[in-house]
Amino acid sequence: MALVLGIESSCDETAAAVVRDGEQLLSNVVSSQIATHMPYGGVVPELASREHLRAIVPVVREAVRGAGLELNQLDALAVTQGPGLAGALLVGITYAKALAFALSKPVITVNHLEGHIHAVLLERRQSRAGELPLPALALIVSGGHTHLYIVNRAPSGGWNYQNVGRTLDDAAGEAFDKVAKLLALSYPGGPIIEHLAAHGNPHAIPMPLSQIKIRQKHKVTDDGSPESYDFSFSGIKTAVLRFAETHDMQESIDQRREAVASLPDPKAVDFLPHLDGLTLDLIASFQEAVIQDLVRKTLRAAEDLEIESLIITGGVASNQRLRSEFERRAMAERLRVFFPSRKLSTDNAAMIAAAAFPKFQARDFAGDHFSAEASLALGSR
Repeated sequence: MALVLGIESSCDETAAAVVRDGEQLLSNVVSSQIATHMPYGGVVPELASREHLRAIVPVVREAVRGAGLELNQLDALAVTQGPGLAGALLVGITYAKALAFALSKPVITVNHLEGHIHAVLLERRQSRAGELPLPALALIVSGGHTHLYIVNRAPSGGWNYQNVGRTLDDAAGEAFDKVAKLLALSYPGGPIIEHLAAHGNPHAIPMPLSQIKIRQKHKVTDDGSPESYDFSFSGIKTAVLRFAETHDMQESIDQRREAVASLPDPKAVDFLPHLDGLTLDLIASFQEAVIQDLVRKTLRAAEDLEIESLIITGGVASNQRLRSEFERRAMAERLRVFFPSRKLSTDNAAMIAAAAFPKFQARDFAGDHFSAEASLALGSR
């Protein structure tokens, strides 16, 4: 039996969780910073670091207490090393090092992206439904990342990841946040755009789709690796901006911003009285364009690479329209698709502790001098 405490602080959630044997979730605590960053329409790195410093001790204490444990009963600590905001990562890493030293426990470093994949694997093991059909193709789609990975078992019993696609500019979740800010909606943009899109026509306004970067089926590069399947969302975001400019929306945008300025935590329903039909159609068309781009390229990659199942994970994976479209299209392709629960879609520490368990079994512990790696890569390219 192994009890692993996971710590996650890569962006704007301070999280801690305890997982037993990589499959039993004993506690999962997340302290969000949405209220701190909402006035700025996005995450401010300096503020994020400060909030992590305030939250890290009480969050870890709550996670350990919620698991019904004492600190000395833990077998290891797992912490996110990257990718993420350097200052935010350092808060979690510094605390994990200090706590591990005080307890004489090993530390396991985890890639944040691997954690998102293990959010699905953790819940799959919890359900006792057996292993996912492999190889799987994982789409990690969030505010900071849009990546495609081939996921397979390693001969050692761990996991192998091969990156076959990434965003060339904005991540999908970042595009949601930027469009929400442009249209004077709330932060984070994803949830509010999802709710408002239900009131518009998703086919009313044409949006550009980036081209799939492949030339032929099963094409491989010179080193024998698969051709990449890259994403780009800057064109869709720019299309929203140009539409707002050509249809003289700035006055209504300013009025909407002023109308909700006094609300500390505006919800979708608070914006509806200040949105006309054309703006709602624009919101719905933007969301649909992003979703169709994600689905189209992921399924094309799955077909070309002879994938057995799909993993769709990350904060944007909580979008119900994205889930339903993936399920519908994957079913037509006779392909199984797996999502994390919504509580494990966004950043959390349960996924970090779960991803650390194979490393615990292999005694793959970190040395004393590791540090944050803001651009840490996962697997091979």
